[in-house]
Amino acid sequence: MFARAVLRTAACEGHALINPTPSSVRPFTRSLALLSSLLLSRNHSFSVKMPEIDTGKLDQKQVQLLSEMCILIDEDDRKTGADTKKNCHLNSNIDKGLLHRAFSVFLFNSEEKLLLQQRSDAKITFPGCFTNTCCSHPLYTPEELEEGGAAGVRKAAQRRLQAELGIPMNQVPPEEMTYLTRIHYKAQSDGVWGEHEIDYILFLQKDVELQPDPNEVKSHCYVSKEELKELLEKAKRKEVLITPWFSLIADTFLFKWWDNLQNLKQFMDHDRIHRM
Repeated sequence: MFARAVLRTAACEGHALINPTPSSVRPFTRSLALLSSLLLSRNHSFSVKMPEIDTGKLDQKQVQLLSEMCILIDEDDRKTGADTKKNCHLNSNIDKGLLHRAFSVFLFNSEEKLLLQQRSDAKITFPGCFTNTCCSHPLYTPEELEEGGAAGVRKAAQRRLQAELGIPMNQVPPEEMTYLTRIHYKAQSDGVWGEHEIDYILFLQKDVELQPDPNEVKSHCYVSKEELKELLEKAKRKEVLITPWFSLIADTFLFKWWDNLQNLKQFMDHDRIHRM
């Protein structure tokens, strides 16, 4: 059974325990999805007609990103085509089974503290919620479609770490990311928008420079295991909000993996997809 988490999308209240650092201002960065990449294969199906949804009240920078082309997959993570980010995140399509590929990055510093972000209030899904370091989607482009060793997913993670958190790309090379496993989950953000993803879990330990984009990230902080456990307890008391995928991963695998940062190979499982 999938966890069907229906979360309010009000902005999270401040988290006094971890005292998130406000994002510094930097120019808005976005990666252009190459629509011409749709010509890569004539055997795939594509759906690019965007349904009529009023986006007038949404942040316009985030609305522009809705035209990016995500990778459609079946429940065994086999590519079936491409569709817009907008179509992939509408509950009306999710209810019909539309599923796309995604990733979640967990970045730790040399003190083994985990970098969290609080999603910007401008985000269309789960605004203001605390989550892991970076969560996004590989795009239907030649580089990010590469499958061997999750090469395309790791390149997408490098791109989004730079776009969201301002981390220089040379500080987070894809080959230094450890691809652990995949989870399959579904969650509603509100009555219109939601998530239905097979999510690649990527771990990385590195001291990095940060310059978050305030349109993507409201705040950020490094936390110890105990501080994260306190944050999760606050979420259970509805004092703060966290994203459903982060909650699922934290409740099942995260602390076991965290305890073994120097020996993650034992947890690498590229054959199984965990149905959450």
